[in-house]
Amino acid sequence: MADEELVDQKKYLEESCQPKCVKPLIEYQACVKRVEADNNGEKHCTGQYFDYISCVDKCVAPKLFGALK
Repeated sequence: MADEELVDQKKYLEESCQPKCVKPLIEYQACVKRVEADNNGEKHCTGQYFDYISCVDKCVAPKLFGALK
C-alpha cells in the first residue's frame, strides 16, 4: 500500500461532468468577455462562475462518494 500512488478521483470526475454543464460555462465565458470590455472595473462574473461550479459539483458528488474507500 505504501508503494501505491493515490490518484485524486475528483479531477477525473470533474472532467467527465464538464460536458453536462455546457450552458453555465457558456454563460460564464460570455460574462468574462463583457467584464474584460468594461472599463469601470465594477462588473464581475461571480454568480455565473458559481452556477458553473455548482453544476459540476452536483454531477460529481454522487460518483465521488461512491468511489471513496
